[in-house]
Amino acid sequence: MTTPTERPPHPSFAEAFAYWLKLGFISFGGPAGQISMMHQELVEKRRWISERRFLHALNYCMLLPGPEAQQLAVYIGWMLHRSWGGIVAGTLFLLPSLFILIGLTWIYIAFGDVSFVQGIFNGIKPAVVAIVLFAAWRIGSRALKNRVLWAFSAAAFVAIFVFHVPFPYIVLGAGILGFIGGRVAPDKFRAGGGHGASDKHFGPALIDDDTPPPAHVKFRPGRLAMLVVLFVGLWALALLALPDGTLRDMGEFFTKAALVTFGGAYAVLPYVYQGGVETYQWLTGPQMIDGLALGETTPGPLIMVVAFVGFVGGWTHALFGPEALFWSGAAAATVATFFTFLPSYLFILAGAPLVEATHGDLKFTAPLTGITAAVVGVVVNLAVFFAWHVLWPEGTDAAPFAGEFQWFAALLSVAAFIALWKYKMDILKVIGACAALGLVYTLVPVAG
Repeated sequence: MTTPTERPPHPSFAEAFAYWLKLGFISFGGPAGQISMMHQELVEKRRWISERRFLHALNYCMLLPGPEAQQLAVYIGWMLHRSWGGIVAGTLFLLPSLFILIGLTWIYIAFGDVSFVQGIFNGIKPAVVAIVLFAAWRIGSRALKNRVLWAFSAAAFVAIFVFHVPFPYIVLGAGILGFIGGRVAPDKFRAGGGHGASDKHFGPALIDDDTPPPAHVKFRPGRLAMLVVLFVGLWALALLALPDGTLRDMGEFFTKAALVTFGGAYAVLPYVYQGGVETYQWLTGPQMIDGLALGETTPGPLIMVVAFVGFVGGWTHALFGPEALFWSGAAAATVATFFTFLPSYLFILAGAPLVEATHGDLKFTAPLTGITAAVVGVVVNLAVFFAWHVLWPEGTDAAPFAGEFQWFAALLSVAAFIALWKYKMDILKVIGACAALGLVYTLVPVAG
């Protein structure tokens, strides 16, 4: 196969719109899978952006709180078609997932007591335990490069598991200690692995390594100030437009969640759990596990589980009365999604011109290194929490091991983890197999 020698034409807005819409429906596989899809299509096939510029944008997105794959879509959409291009790219990345989750959550709540649905979730829940534990292993294998970072992880686990320290304080503390550590012992906090530069070349790209930056890419202080004012004003107006009570609580809470999602969705789930289950009681712990299972099986960022949390909270609180439960849930899911993702647009549209001003390596990564190490301990805590609810479903804080131990769920969790870790099986296939086994295990005794 010969390497193309001519630069591709600039895609029309309609052509880019069609691609981002398609991506929204097929973006399974978590951030790694979504980034891989974008790379294959935008760098290798369409050549809208070069390998080096793609990775440069991704490195910036990796430093931000929020879903890096969705932010990367906003970044590339912005480079191609200015601010509206970025807004459209990021929104189409989310909308299919929002509508699918609203539909699936309605089925889950309305028919959750049906044996068929129960059987499926009896298989999926143990798979979720394995998936979260595997996520901790995967993040840890990249992030914990020395004893200092292992200590960060262990301290974070103890802080949240033993002392119930809120997740934002753990992030703040790890960031401060990482900043100090980067000055005192820089070798211990040097970011390893990640998405560095690459020598791969797929032919001339529309946005190539040496492409002069267009006018809208250049940094302008006035534009930055205008964007900040615009987004803060939009956030405030949207929040004030919500009635006092559950919807406004969701707007405030998911705004905070959006600002502490360093390390991906698995890292912020404990914070969402603390708020959604313990503080506001929008849903129960077992429902949170079910929501994560649905999030794993739908396209879009995993943090879209916030739509599930919002829907269940809106439904259980009957925001619009008992005759409009579906619309209560749909409205709350939309509010949760809007406030979770709004900051991502500001981070890219305001910050990307600064990043594009220089193509050198990003600096000041030591705080992020400390936060990522702490995130490993937080995710392990999440796995322990989920395992407790799945293996001892009747357990309480006063009697954590009350009730019968669920041996089938334990065996299924172990099998799912081995499939993910040793045999590198696709997450969707593991969930599907576990769902089928759970269904058989639940229905066979009834049939017999």
